[in-house]
Amino acid sequence: MISRHTDSWFAIRVKSNRERVTADALRGKGFEVCLPAYREHRLGSRGRQAAEVPLFAGYLFSCFDIHNRLPILTVPGIVHIVGFGKAPQPVDANEMASVFALIQSGLRVTPHPYLPVGHRVQLRTGPLRGVEGIVLAHKGEDRFVVSLTLLQRSIAVDVHRQWIAEAAAPVVVNA
Repeated sequence: MISRHTDSWFAIRVKSNRERVTADALRGKGFEVCLPAYREHRLGSRGRQAAEVPLFAGYLFSCFDIHNRLPILTVPGIVHIVGFGKAPQPVDANEMASVFALIQSGLRVTPHPYLPVGHRVQLRTGPLRGVEGIVLAHKGEDRFVVSLTLLQRSIAVDVHRQWIAEAAAPVVVNA
């Protein structure tokens, strides 16, 4: 496995529907990869079937030294490393930590329309203790949304009101 002491997490744009194959190829080269997914029920030829779908369609995340990116760029299926202009940008460490917390929580996580930076809250208890995001009302439930600024994409999970910090007044938006 490749050393992670100075490495950062980067978002990588991949060819359409090639997220899983590309992630496996990167792992095969010894890179740490994060491909967050959720279960979606689709209507197929055999009726309703569950399928695992990437939370960020067309993207995966990998941890590597940006000064040694050629091994990443030569993997089949990779389009480019996300950044500004030709300069790759690492994903904000706090946002990446929040994504990890959500996917490891065991709660049902789904894609959500991107929310621009606004008032944030921190969850004080529950399986997502310490994670920062935005709370909004959705179908009578409290939904906690974590956004990745670099990709301008968000993911959401339903939370209990008592998990939210009392000191921080959450922004409640009807979705």
